[in-house]
Formats: sequence, C-alpha cells, structure tokens
Amino acid sequence: MNCRISNDLKKLLPNFSVIAYEIDFESDFDAMNKSKEVDEYLEKLYTLVSSKYNYDEITKIPKLKQTRDGYKKMGKDPSHTRPACEALLRRVIKGNSLYRLGDVIDLGNILSIETLRSVCVVDKERLVNDVVIRLGTKEDIYEGINRGLINVTNIPVYTDEIGPFGCPTSDTLRTCVTSSTKSILVMIICFDEIEKDVDEQKLISLYQTFTKIKNIRKIGDN
Repeated sequence: MNCRISNDLKKLLPNFSVIAYEIDFESDFDAMNKSKEVDEYLEKLYTLVSSKYNYDEITKIPKLKQTRDGYKKMGKDPSHTRPACEALLRRVIKGNSLYRLGDVIDLGNILSIETLRSVCVVDKERLVNDVVIRLGTKEDIYEGINRGLINVTNIPVYTDEIGPFGCPTSDTLRTCVTSSTKSILVMIICFDEIEKDVDEQKLISLYQTFTKIKNIRKIGDN
C-alpha cells in the first residue's frame, strides 16, 4: 500500500502533508481491549490539557489555527465543520472524558490531542489498494462514525479504490476498527510543518507502548 496527496490539494495547500504508518498486531491482541494502562494515561492527559489550555483561546493555538486557516482556504467554515482535533480538545477542556471505544481507536484520539492534529485510524484490511488524499467534492458524502452523513466538500478526503473512507472531521463506518482488526493504517494529517518529527515519534511511541505490534512500516513520501 502507498499513500499520496493529489496535486490539486498540494497546489491549494503547499504545506499540507501526512504522516502514515501501517501497523500489524500480534495474533492474540484485541484491538478493542480497554486496558488499565490506557485509562491511567488518559487521566493524566485530562489533567495536563485542563491546566495547559484556555477554552476561549483554542482557535489561537498555532497548530489548530493552521488547520482552521487551511479549511478556510479550501472554502470550508471550520466553526461549522470542526476538525476532529479541535473537537476532541474542546471536549476535554470542558471537563468531559473521551468515549472509551478500544485502545487502538483511543490511542488515535490521544495522539490527536497531544499533536493537535486530526488523526485517522482505520482497519487496513478493509482498504482496497492505495490511499489518495484529495480535495473533497459534493459527491463525496458518506456516513461518519457516530456523526451521520458527512459532507466533505472542500476539505481533504481520504480515498481508496472503493471511495472515501475519512476526512479530518470524521472517518467512515466502512473501515472502522473492530475486535477482529489485526492491521491498521494510522495517519496524522498536517496542515503545517510544526514539530512533525516530534509528532511522528509520538505515534510510534504510543502504539509501541500500549499495543502488541508485530510489524510497523512508514508509507508514502509526504
């Protein structure tokens, strides 16, 4: 599998890039396990976020501002169609816990909050051939996970041979992680170059620490 960004999207957003990894798990690992270790990590994260960020100044955080500015350049109102990273951060700052769905998915949400970037975590085996990230059109409508129908017009949409499977606002049910998932694709969506190397290492560290990895491989040249 490869992952690439379409030329039209790169032309519109020259600094747009993606950090993408394929991860294979050991056969006895349950992707939907909810471990005590991740629970404890989340509690520490909630405390850190609450002390570090002010709700009224969220849109001024450099990475989030870059993402919001990117949405605006594409013709999308980020206050109406919020990037997932911003929505998660707002939830935690308000004092609400994240929904515990399963460690593999929850680590993606943790990664999103810590990197301040939208993160895609999908079942790699449910993807068909290469991944292309392009600008969404009015025809690219799909059912988001717990979000209903998502209109991804004028925002980056992740596609495979079948069609769209996600965007920086919400992923689709077609490729969602389940207890039978043994391989995933994790993508960090970057609208800027700020601390990209740090964010990449955070991805590797989180999944190495809290899951049973058999193989991990970086894909794409973005």
